[in-house]
Amino acid sequence: MTPLVTGTLLLAAACNSSTQKSAQDQGVSDTSNISAKAFEKLIDDKPVHLYSLKNKSGSKALITNFGGRLVGLLVPDKEGKLVDVVAGFDRIDGYQKSTEPYFGATIGRYGNRIAKGRFTLDGKAYKIFTNNGSNTLHGGKKGYQDVVWDASLLDSQTLELRYLSKDMEEGFPGNLNVTVTYTLTDDNALKISYKASTDKNTVVNLTNHAFFNLNGSQSGSILNHLLKINADKYTPVDSTLIPSGKIEDLKGGPFDFTHAKTIGRDIEAKDTQLQNGKGYDHNFVLNPHQVNDAIAIVTGDKTGIVMSVYTDQPGLQFYSGNFMQSKNTMKGNHKDDFRTAFALETQHFPDSPNQPSFPSTVLKPGESYQSQSIYKFSVSK
Repeated sequence: MTPLVTGTLLLAAACNSSTQKSAQDQGVSDTSNISAKAFEKLIDDKPVHLYSLKNKSGSKALITNFGGRLVGLLVPDKEGKLVDVVAGFDRIDGYQKSTEPYFGATIGRYGNRIAKGRFTLDGKAYKIFTNNGSNTLHGGKKGYQDVVWDASLLDSQTLELRYLSKDMEEGFPGNLNVTVTYTLTDDNALKISYKASTDKNTVVNLTNHAFFNLNGSQSGSILNHLLKINADKYTPVDSTLIPSGKIEDLKGGPFDFTHAKTIGRDIEAKDTQLQNGKGYDHNFVLNPHQVNDAIAIVTGDKTGIVMSVYTDQPGLQFYSGNFMQSKNTMKGNHKDDFRTAFALETQHFPDSPNQPSFPSTVLKPGESYQSQSIYKFSVSK
């Protein structure tokens, strides 16, 4: 049982319509200066809204069905003050006009890059739109970040988003039914669950591209954040950020985050890979793990907020905000300045359709694609 969203956004608590409130009534505007009205718009003849999830401890997640985007995420710092740790806009127009199209977005049909916009599946060659130089990035010209998802609030802490990606959309074969579920738990974890099914063999790699700053979305550089990644290897890339196909050890070098260090400690090291990415923009090959094992831990140096990342995926793309260029005015009238946010995208490896040695991303009819990413928040002691 889910509520019908009409006019201003309605929220359901325990599927009881008598408890529905608008996002503004829940205090969203009091804590993040974002109003539900600023997100009400028709895009592609479909209504766009802002949805608010709130847990018992007062943390909040703000999500729009335009691009399945995480707009804001408010979690307590070491003093108990709610801090918005996700970079984004306070109006839907900001996302539509942004020079960076991926802020907070659900990414698909294929997250990360595919070399030269080409791959072969079952002996047939497919050509997909190239939107990143000579390569395809995050699904092509109109990836999932630019579509309006069907949304249902299952309860006050869970939002379900659905999208039918039609056969040959952006050049990918198969009608792909995708469901993404956001859940804000009472222990301050944001769970993102992905499911998909297809009627033809296809390739799938779904993720989320939230831009985080654990000191607050308007607080400046992320270079003093402490980061630890449970990975002994990574996939080096060429100058267009396409993997060479090799999986290399990273121990002792600038990519070694096996012990916590600041993001900025080695970011300016004289290293060909750092030059290729203009910083960190690489896939880390995660050590063997289960979904309840933290594969990355980040700590904000000012707030003491700790983000632990969990996933069942084999890879993690760490992006250090190298292409942020102060071209967009974000929440709080702040610019998206260079390296003021980072991304940790759980994923399969980039260019896997062209790399037979990488874990396969092929999905077949009758199979179910399922993946989960969890971003859990606490404070350092």
